[in-house]
Amino acid sequence: MLMNLQRIKMYLTMVTNALLRRKLRMFIALLAVAIGATIISGMITVYKEVPEQMGREFRAYGANLLLLPAGGSTTIQEEKLQSVYQKLQGHEIVGSAPFLYERLKINESPILVGGTDFDMVKKVSPYWQINGAMPSGSGKELLLGYELAEKFQVKPGERIILALGDGSWESPFTVSGIVRTGGKEEQFAYMDLKQMQEIVSKPGVISMAQVSVVASAAELDAFTRQMAAEEPSIHPQTVKQIASSEQTVLGKLQALVLLVTVVVLLLTLVCVGTTMTEVVSERRREIGLKKALGADNRNIAAEFFGESCMLGLLGGILGTVCGYLFAQAVGTNVFGRSLQVSVPIAVMSVVLSIAVTAIATMLPVRTAVKVEPAIVMRGE
Repeated sequence: MLMNLQRIKMYLTMVTNALLRRKLRMFIALLAVAIGATIISGMITVYKEVPEQMGREFRAYGANLLLLPAGGSTTIQEEKLQSVYQKLQGHEIVGSAPFLYERLKINESPILVGGTDFDMVKKVSPYWQINGAMPSGSGKELLLGYELAEKFQVKPGERIILALGDGSWESPFTVSGIVRTGGKEEQFAYMDLKQMQEIVSKPGVISMAQVSVVASAAELDAFTRQMAAEEPSIHPQTVKQIASSEQTVLGKLQALVLLVTVVVLLLTLVCVGTTMTEVVSERRREIGLKKALGADNRNIAAEFFGESCMLGLLGGILGTVCGYLFAQAVGTNVFGRSLQVSVPIAVMSVVLSIAVTAIATMLPVRTAVKVEPAIVMRGE
């Protein structure tokens, strides 16, 4: 045991001295490995975090999951939604906006009015552009779609008369704001959900719910199949346009990150291989002398592989630290939030750096073991 420890110590000392004698060349190789490890660890961290971070960014384009009545019903009991949210545990729910739609009248003209939770609408549909303000829910306020506002020539702050279709109820409401979305929302009016339920005498029921959840298209499809089997009163439906577009963009981003990582690996391989080839060329006399003194090819190969692996270890550790800082900068500046530290990615980056330097050393080692002591000692 003691003899083995002494051999290991002597081997490490020899490898370290060999690196220190050629500081400039080894510094260049170390720098190449460190830069490679920086890009690799940083890019892999971004690659891992891109789906989640970009998923949050896509939530600005609207809900990606609809909860609709099933079994021929036109409404859903609000308490039923809790079972849906429980099944979505493990995914970040950005928001869930319930809607109850009924036909009411403004100035004897029938319109479609949706009762909703405006705090949730802000989370689920942040793209809504409001001229004025959303209803606060504390008073009789109405949010008009742009097309309705143009039809009735109404501006924010003005009052209108809202009535049931059968004439059994009517009341003045203040238009708190006008919404523009570029979609069908401009054809509707919106009010507080509780007020709507009270007006139409439908407490605790909704027509549908829009859910914005950070999940991939495949995860959403799996969820809809599960819900269809376990909750017959609710029909979950993914918003295919948003979900598929999100998946396409994420796939292309991940492919780009993977391509950059592979290119950096190849460049690191070439740089380290070139440096080690020059080192072998400079040390031909040293190699020849060692062989003349009894060193075999295995000893020569072990020395060069030891030098390259030490370079890979040091460069990998340095590059992994820099890669984490690089990933944090990307997360903060691009996504507006820090990325999580991943120990497996750090370990993989170091191991990959060692493997790349070892592979890059194979060709120089083959050249080194072919050195003929007699020829080198004669100065040829």
